[in-house]
Amino acid sequence: MPILTIRHVTTYHYRQPVVFGEHRMMLRPRDDGGQTVLRSGIAITPEPTCIDWTHDDFGNYVAIARFAERAAELRVDCTIDVDHVSVPFNAADIAKGARSYPFAYSAGEADDLARYLTQPSPQPELARWAAGFLRDDGSADTHTLLIGMTKHIRCTFKHEARHQKGTRDPVETLALGSGSCRDLAMLMIAAMRTLGIAARFVSGYLNLADADDDSITGGNTHAWVQAFVPGPGWVDFDPSSGAIGSQNLVRVAVVDEPGAAIPVEGTFIGLASDHLAMNVAVKVSAVGSVSQDGTLA
Repeated sequence: MPILTIRHVTTYHYRQPVVFGEHRMMLRPRDDGGQTVLRSGIAITPEPTCIDWTHDDFGNYVAIARFAERAAELRVDCTIDVDHVSVPFNAADIAKGARSYPFAYSAGEADDLARYLTQPSPQPELARWAAGFLRDDGSADTHTLLIGMTKHIRCTFKHEARHQKGTRDPVETLALGSGSCRDLAMLMIAAMRTLGIAARFVSGYLNLADADDDSITGGNTHAWVQAFVPGPGWVDFDPSSGAIGSQNLVRVAVVDEPGAAIPVEGTFIGLASDHLAMNVAVKVSAVGSVSQDGTLA
């Protein structure tokens, strides 16, 4: 089982020393679905007066930092070791009653999945687009449907880096034919919910590491989709790359909408013009593997 080391550095620069308010950080990966955190460390400058760890409503790890010291720079440097196993999506793993679409979730599943099935308002353009992945009679092979939608977005939409905050409305992404990873993820989520398939937003890390590169590069913060499929449960789909399953994807947060999964957010007291820049650098690298007896190979 491979061990991935992730280093995520976020730095805020200010024109002059400012007072920092509470900062909320979602940087520690989840312990589920083929990934286990072996070590997690965080260094913050200036040093906070306290860091409180908690879980949010989705079971994600959240750290809250509070400060007393003024500074012209705030640096959050997080290093994590994760035991990561790629979990594939096999048609044979789907429960028999869900191998053909449309299918129904059990009463217990439907209650638990309600927040991942909710649509803000009817969107006819999106419904028509989603229906294009079905046969004329409205049916489909479930495995083929989910993989086909993922691959279609990858092949027909332009993936672009977009540094503005927030996520585009899925209908806008559909019209533009392009978007960031989070835009494309929300398009797929909205389309699946239109079809009655529970889907949620995932944020985390994409492993693009170059083993010969010692700089803080070679990885990305990333966003993708999980759909709940009876049998395997939550399955990862990355419409930005077309990848199916969790290979090269490390989950940090799973939420119903992207605003609940911001890696680092907080406030400062000062003039708006005091804020100069925010820089994010991520490095993901494979450092070894775990043998059957639990030792690092």
